[in-house]
Amino acid sequence: MDKDTLEQTRLTLRRFVRERLVPLEKQVADEDRIPDEIRRAFAEMGLFGISIPEEYGGLGLDLAEEVELIFEMGWTSPAFRSMFGSNVGIGSQGILIDGTPEQKQKWLPRLASGEVIASFALTEPDAGSDAAGLRTRAERQGDHYVINGAKRYITNAPQAGIFTLMARTDPSNKGAGGITAFIVEANAPGLSVGKPDKKMGQRGAHTADVIFDNVKVPAENVIGGREGQGFKTAMKVLDRGRLHIAALCVGAAERLIHESVAYARERKQFGQSIAEFQLVQAMLADSRTEAYAARCMIREAAARYAAGENVSMEASCCKYYASEMVGRVADRAVQIHGGAGYMQEYAVERFYRDVRLFRLYEGTSQIQQIVIARQMLRQAESGVEG
Repeated sequence: MDKDTLEQTRLTLRRFVRERLVPLEKQVADEDRIPDEIRRAFAEMGLFGISIPEEYGGLGLDLAEEVELIFEMGWTSPAFRSMFGSNVGIGSQGILIDGTPEQKQKWLPRLASGEVIASFALTEPDAGSDAAGLRTRAERQGDHYVINGAKRYITNAPQAGIFTLMARTDPSNKGAGGITAFIVEANAPGLSVGKPDKKMGQRGAHTADVIFDNVKVPAENVIGGREGQGFKTAMKVLDRGRLHIAALCVGAAERLIHESVAYARERKQFGQSIAEFQLVQAMLADSRTEAYAARCMIREAAARYAAGENVSMEASCCKYYASEMVGRVADRAVQIHGGAGYMQEYAVERFYRDVRLFRLYEGTSQIQQIVIARQMLRQAESGVEG
């Protein structure tokens, strides 16, 4: 997308977020549901296909362009972005990166249009970041596989039309090499979705358990047509997804800063606005500095990713820093609001709960630290300067 078109798209999305979505935030939180007209509007704007190439009906943005739009989406409740987020990222990217031509042609246009919601099924009751703990089993029987197992905390599972599923095809290989990626249609006999989870925050964005009970999946639905590549596919997807989530954190931080500045200017204590108090100013300054630092990190890493560089370590740096940063910004926002910040009528109370999830999914902060440190040590061993 050329620079002028991208800027026009960004400004259009900014207006939509602030004029249409922000006024709906309380309704979505109260009802735990995003109105149908918003899904239709997202589809009309092409948001389900941000990262999907134009040949498949998407906008075809590279990651450097994508994060500019996600900065804008972060200004409102994360539940809105979650509606199309799995189609943009972890739900579709496995097919886009490693899928066969037939798989791409069959599914990517439907994902780009929003006709089908894709959901990424990796996490299990006893396995998330630990490949060795993955128990869901896929057994080859002729021209199909039979899948048994359970997945947990699967985003968009209640709305999903397909799942990109990670399952173990080689029980003798307890590590990543025994895992294969599949496309599984949500209406497959034996597949069931549990009740939506009751979460601390992000109401309107639904997660649920997914159960596979002798689910038959055609062999042609193995992503890329090869067994044993599933965890590698998942890791490729997560590099991009971590930068996407980091950008969302920056947008949320900037909304929290906006709310904090507005409240500090209005709230009077000791005959003046609390914005005049230097300790309040210090909290505002810290939040602005950290949000700016995160934005710069993400733009640099996303540009390198778009140029074809390996930025696995940098993606983890961004996700780790930005998700921790927005937690600190949210905490300061509540502090600046004082008692009002603890009340549900103020947006900062909801954001305080919503942003807590960013430090957990697509790799916890501790997993990011491990990824970063291991990459640093590998670089040192090979004589590469970081």
